Amino acid sequence: MPRRTLFVYLWTFPTTLVGLFVVAATSLRGCRVRVRNGVLEAEGCGVEAFLACGIPGIGCVPAMTLGHVVLAVDEREMARWRMHELVHVGQCERWGPLFLPAYFTCSLAAWWRGADPYYDNHFERAAYGHAASPPAIDTRRRPTTSVRSAHAACRPPAA
Repeated sequence: MPRRTLFVYLWTFPTTLVGLFVVAATSLRGCRVRVRNGVLEAEGCGVEAFLACGIPGIGCVPAMTLGHVVLAVDEREMARWRMHELVHVGQCERWGPLFLPAYFTCSLAAWWRGADPYYDNHFERAAYGHAASPPAIDTRRRPTTSVRSAHAACRPPAA
């Protein structure tokens, strides 16, 4: 893992602060938190409820990165998505406070072109391409069965 400098933590702090806020808010409902290789990982009940709310235009996700904070619905999904999310940590280290606006701009541009705002997002394609993790996109730009099931696992049951 790369050694992170104080500058890198300061550069990503605006995005990390959003992640720390989510962890603080969800810890009231219970979550497990640990630091691994300079990244705060949080998973469990409160985090699961937050991720089940979904991202506008994208939907619910089993894991998410906000700066140096990685959130996952549970320990299994954290292990499954860790490498993918660490690619996003690296992206955030490069883009700093511009990461979230750039990410959502890429999603909006994909949607505008009629493409999928998640799977055709430049940042996601890079994370799927570089991470040696099970989730991957197929050549038709549709989620694989494993990705669909991971996304379905974090959805609340239909009423």
